[in-house]
Amino acid sequence: MVSSKSKGAGRMYVTSTADDTKVKCQLCGEEFTKRGIKSHQGSCERKHDKKRRNREYADLAAQAVEAQRKEQLGAAADLDVSLPGPSQLPDSVPSPNVDAAMFDAGFEGYSDPAIRSEGSRSKYDIPKSIYSSNEFYQHYEGSSGAFQSMESIHGPEVPDAPVAFTVSCDSFKTEYHPKSGRSPDIDQFSAFNRTASLPQFMDEEPWLPFQSETDLEFAEIAHQAALNKEHTEALLHIIWKISTTGAKFTFKTHTDVCTAWKSAAEQLTPFEHHIIPVPYKQGTLEFNLYLQSIWDWAMDLLGDPLLAPHFVWDAQCLYKHNGTCYERFIDEPWTADRWWRIQSQLPADKGAPFAFVLYADKTQLSLFGTVKAYPVIARCGNLPVQLRNGKGVGGGRLVGWLPIVPENSEEDGKLLYVNLKCVVWHESFRKLLETIIVLSAEGFGHKCFDNVLRVLYPIILILSGDYEEQCVMALIRGMNLSCPCPICLVPRDKLTDHSTDYPHQTIEDAKACLVLYGQNHTMGEKKLKEQGLRPIENVFWLVKNSSPHDALCFDPLHVDSGLWGDHLFGRLKAHLTALGHNASKMVDSHITNISFSDGNKLRDITKQILYAAQNVLTRQADLAGYLLLQCIASYLRYHTLILLDVHTEQTLEDGEAELLKFQGLLDVRFIDTALVCSFITHLQTYIHKTLGSKNWNFPKAHSAKHAFHDIREKGASRNFSTCPNESEHGPIKNYYSLQTNKKDIAEQILRLDHKTFVSQMIHSRISELRIQTKNKLLGPEELDNSEHSVENSPSALDSFNFHHHLGSPRVSITFKELEGAYSTDRAFLNFYHKVTAFLDNLSLVEHSSLSGIIKPAIHDKLQEHQYLKVHYESMVDWRLLTDYLRCSPKFHGLERCDCALVRTLDLGADQNKKIIVVQLLFMFRYTVAGHTFDLALVLPMDVPTGPRHSVDHDLRLRRFHSHSHGLTEIISLRSIIHGALLVPDFSREGDFFLVDFVDGDIFICAQRYNL
Repeated sequence: MVSSKSKGAGRMYVTSTADDTKVKCQLCGEEFTKRGIKSHQGSCERKHDKKRRNREYADLAAQAVEAQRKEQLGAAADLDVSLPGPSQLPDSVPSPNVDAAMFDAGFEGYSDPAIRSEGSRSKYDIPKSIYSSNEFYQHYEGSSGAFQSMESIHGPEVPDAPVAFTVSCDSFKTEYHPKSGRSPDIDQFSAFNRTASLPQFMDEEPWLPFQSETDLEFAEIAHQAALNKEHTEALLHIIWKISTTGAKFTFKTHTDVCTAWKSAAEQLTPFEHHIIPVPYKQGTLEFNLYLQSIWDWAMDLLGDPLLAPHFVWDAQCLYKHNGTCYERFIDEPWTADRWWRIQSQLPADKGAPFAFVLYADKTQLSLFGTVKAYPVIARCGNLPVQLRNGKGVGGGRLVGWLPIVPENSEEDGKLLYVNLKCVVWHESFRKLLETIIVLSAEGFGHKCFDNVLRVLYPIILILSGDYEEQCVMALIRGMNLSCPCPICLVPRDKLTDHSTDYPHQTIEDAKACLVLYGQNHTMGEKKLKEQGLRPIENVFWLVKNSSPHDALCFDPLHVDSGLWGDHLFGRLKAHLTALGHNASKMVDSHITNISFSDGNKLRDITKQILYAAQNVLTRQADLAGYLLLQCIASYLRYHTLILLDVHTEQTLEDGEAELLKFQGLLDVRFIDTALVCSFITHLQTYIHKTLGSKNWNFPKAHSAKHAFHDIREKGASRNFSTCPNESEHGPIKNYYSLQTNKKDIAEQILRLDHKTFVSQMIHSRISELRIQTKNKLLGPEELDNSEHSVENSPSALDSFNFHHHLGSPRVSITFKELEGAYSTDRAFLNFYHKVTAFLDNLSLVEHSSLSGIIKPAIHDKLQEHQYLKVHYESMVDWRLLTDYLRCSPKFHGLERCDCALVRTLDLGADQNKKIIVVQLLFMFRYTVAGHTFDLALVLPMDVPTGPRHSVDHDLRLRRFHSHSHGLTEIISLRSIIHGALLVPDFSREGDFFLVDFVDGDIFICAQRYNL
């Protein structure tokens, strides 16, 4: 640039005289000014250098693809497996001539499935050998110490080769209902229950009618934080002042937010207000009902393209091969018997049930209980349980707000007024199910995601609620009449008799009683009382294949608060109080002095109290209390079996047998004759006293009789538990306390809940847009790898290396320094020699190539870790789960050394590898001669020898005795199966009990391996 000075008005200025001469770039040929050519040329050189490198990498990738394909062809020939020819290769395997243009477009992370790493393998395809310490160190590659890929362990991967299917323990068989027209399927677990790929749903603006995604996020914050008008406008003012991001943000007033929410709410079925007239005495009472059409909500689900692939329509029988034969298992509702039976009764050839799960229960909104709500929650039984019981669009939906008949001191308790409450409830539900009633008989044609036109018949598959609510649903008179069970005709004085099968309540019997009541009031009332029924027509009679007595279920949550909380736990505290203050204090004042607990807290207490009280309520101190502990032990066992997520015929039979044992412990008629006479006398006295002061004949004690039948009929208990529905009360209470003016609350709360549902729906679309936008940037091979790695690969699980992951590292330290630091701890005595001996034994037994190479030195460094993630296969549902273990001298201020189950090289009586329990004392990583080992110093726990303690036998406790601290051992972390919870026996030092009621996995594992 050349400048010249000019004068004007007494001031001196510098004026520019730029040269317009153009210069051509030698690389791309474009012309630039002399001023801009220098910066452009540097950028152009970098781009051309990048293209050159990408082409070189493409050539190398093509060579690698061709080399591995030749290797696969050679390996397949050795295995006598027919590989497809070039014309048969799947599209996902590229030709050797890799298109370098992909790299020019910026795909630097190109990866081919033929040369993909272990990270692309399904998370369920973990070889069982990784859990065994004797097989872990068999796969080293040269002297580098790096582990071979899974291809080197299992042989080369053969893409879609037509290999003959072999039945194995990991194969599953699915039989479909005859009306489905589908032949049985046999799959390996890696392909079993896989959902079809999602449709290419590309809504470029899924946040509409909000003007942008940012608008939606702000509206949600204002909604969730319960901001009022002043706060909202103040926040908007600040945002407009400081906003510099450039994001599209259009809200300026609170009215803008409300207008956007109102527009968004119109996308889904809104709530409607109805008046329910009910005749009473000489007049008519009117009640307000708020609802949305339950079928319109179902159509919203059917129309959601993100949910469409997850719907299941046809009944199925599922089997898993156990090594001998196929064994049936039950989890989802469509795998149980009732779905199969209903589909068999549907008139259309392609008929399928659209199953509703309905829940209703009153809840208090105000602190003093003067303001109540009566929500109705609906769920779709055709969706998998993870979606059905989740919080997203496919989860529970508030579809109704029932009227509450006001309390009347003059009328309460009178039969006519109690019947009025039931009439209001059923007339309200008649309006809610108005469309369902018609379609349950006629059906509804719908083209499903698999392009099959089905006729859908709505049914009420499950009715969920506590006992009081079930009485209203079944229209029975409750526990004061002759038959207080809403499901069967068990007499009131036989509620603890689980050994007898009583007839079930039926619609036909109820209708006959009601007809007789209309013809002869006196005789009809007598017949109704005999069966405990009310003279009211049940709305569920109008819905085909929806008997309320078949739809009602055992409820684990409220049984915890009834049978356990009010009876077993209450009597236990009474026995401890009778023994004196020291007895209560020894058990645990924090457990026994709880005056209020919800279902989850009570469930946690059940898992602790047996171990805390076993040395206090002894046979010598309190015979009746000792028997009560036996009842609690039996209750824990059958209740744990009920809560399993997957059931086989064996677990169902075990549960039913344990339920009868529990009854025998409660009922004096089932006393073991081997007990001494004095014990029988005390037991009879105890039963007599407890029956006098505590009524054990109550409906919740009887409801367990139906638990395993319900599982056979409707799937695992999580399908019909009230737990996920009770959690829906929380948001309703928050709406009331934070976002209403405490007047006309129904409309305000329903409007707020509708906003939440709309935002969930829009967010699901935004998430899908981001995923598919990312997928559009990937090539076909990268997309295939991404689909496998996002959910299934170990890399998506914190790089577990297929089994475990060490965390919380500490400063490296030498063997000599470590032994000096722990010189006063006998557990670390001869630590260096123990590590050396373990590695020598490992070299000799498991991998002879390491012999002579692994030579630890006293000055070698190792690194301590205080956190361990262990990946393992569930014994309940065969899925991949994670345990989190810690070994820290100061975890939240206290020492914590977790225990674990470990598989050893020793063989047990069944010729399987023996399982032992150990306590982790020190976890570390040690590298020597290029090989890395993840090891732990542990204290083994042995099963005591000699005669079994009587308390262990009676309470079925699993006792372990710890070794002396000087007898510690070294193990490989690869031999750990998963964690284990042990609690001390407070009466015997060094003895511990395995808590096998923590979850279903440890319970099944303890039984299978006889720990």
